[in-house]
Amino acid sequence: MRRLIVPLLLLLALASIALGWQSFTLAQSPRGGAPPFAVRTLDGRTLRLDELRGRPVILDFWATWCTPCRASMPHLSTMQGRYGTRGLVIVGLSVDDGPPQAVRHFAEQLHLRFPVAMASEGMLDDYGPIRSIPTTIFIDRRGRIVRRVVGYVDVETLEGFVREIL
Repeated sequence: MRRLIVPLLLLLALASIALGWQSFTLAQSPRGGAPPFAVRTLDGRTLRLDELRGRPVILDFWATWCTPCRASMPHLSTMQGRYGTRGLVIVGLSVDDGPPQAVRHFAEQLHLRFPVAMASEGMLDDYGPIRSIPTTIFIDRRGRIVRRVVGYVDVETLEGFVREIL
């Protein structure tokens, strides 16, 4: 299944470059907040959404082969460095079909300041549909999804979105 999703995501990522980024506010889930998750980061830690309660969270679905994803990763790293002391937690969720070692190598080359994990099929379903990457989910301190952005976002716009959830 994942092997079929990756080419489709590439096509949609290229379309997002041509059309620009899109942003919209999401309705809340029936449970009143973002779906729970637990992921194993590439450095071996387990990260759970419930452990981040009370902190603003950004989930970024991306891939190493995605040009707009590669362009936005340094912006996200800058935001983590700038607002981490105010509680911001950014989690990079790779949809790559390859081995986690390739994703880890990519993240190390960029000196990312936030944890990176491989997105599970369950996360793609719970936070999706993820039809294009990058897809960035903004979760406020109360655990509510307040914004979903599809495609590349310049650093100034990203900073505005981050300030909304601080």
